[in-house]
Amino acid sequence: MTSTGLTAPFALARFREGADVRLGLVAGDRIRPLGADDLGAADLNAFLAAPDWDRLGELADAGDDEWMPLADVVLTAPVQPRQVLQAGANYRTHVIDLVVAGRQKTDPRPVEELREWAGKMMDERQANGEPYFFIGLPAAVVGDDVELVLPSYSDQHDWELELAVVIGREAFQVGRDEAMDHVAGYTIVNDITTRDLVFRQDMKEIGTDWYRGKNAPGFLPTGPFLVPASFVDPHRLEVRLELGDQVMQDASTDDLLFDIPALVSTASQNMPLLPGDLLLTGSPAGNGAHWGRLLRDGDVMTGTIEGLGTQVVRCVAPEAVR
Repeated sequence: MTSTGLTAPFALARFREGADVRLGLVAGDRIRPLGADDLGAADLNAFLAAPDWDRLGELADAGDDEWMPLADVVLTAPVQPRQVLQAGANYRTHVIDLVVAGRQKTDPRPVEELREWAGKMMDERQANGEPYFFIGLPAAVVGDDVELVLPSYSDQHDWELELAVVIGREAFQVGRDEAMDHVAGYTIVNDITTRDLVFRQDMKEIGTDWYRGKNAPGFLPTGPFLVPASFVDPHRLEVRLELGDQVMQDASTDDLLFDIPALVSTASQNMPLLPGDLLLTGSPAGNGAHWGRLLRDGDVMTGTIEGLGTQVVRCVAPEAVR
């Protein structure tokens, strides 16, 4: 493992040590274990509840003998969330593309007129609407050290690269102005989706089925790094996903309909957001359904978010699992 794409002076990661997983501090191309004494807290989530980043910054500058080459360790998911919240339809261009793709054959409007109409609808939603959320299962969170097994019950598995907020101090019914005080950092998540299971065909009145469509084992590849919020401007980050050597998603978070303060504030109104929880901010245009090219055995996805590093996810068919 290398720190490719990580620009912060330091970040957190979790790495495998035999059968165990340990928390580590990453600085450049080196990593060192972090124990409770180093953190000043019992574990990662306890640290994130009141993060002392200055304490870790001093450790990052230290030259003790606990450092190891980052290339010598296997990183896994950098967080252990108790809750995963996911924002849907939160990139303006992506939603406009979806509207155009779903146009009725009887719709007489030219494509550009339809795009303009959809754009005005998104502007109205941004000005007067609220974010749309659904929930994911923490058990689906894995590192990119785990192969993505494509379930055999469908051949319509898709990618959605997303910037993910890592919650710090507990947030419950917080306002927009105080929302960022509850953000500990950011990481990368690829929100894998089985397209043909999202909408129920047996009882269309029910609508969407996010449980079956998004929560198979390994469907939330996460990391490899947790980058402190102070090192990140979340509203001007490039989000880029490559499938093999083809660029499929290439956008900026400045296309978000609802920004990070709006997402955190709205999500916190119903249930407290806990330290270490993940809040996914939505995925930009360019998923497989758009391209007409969904995931297959042997595919390799390389997802990069500016400053946060790079994750590489390898797809395998169930029979290929060793």
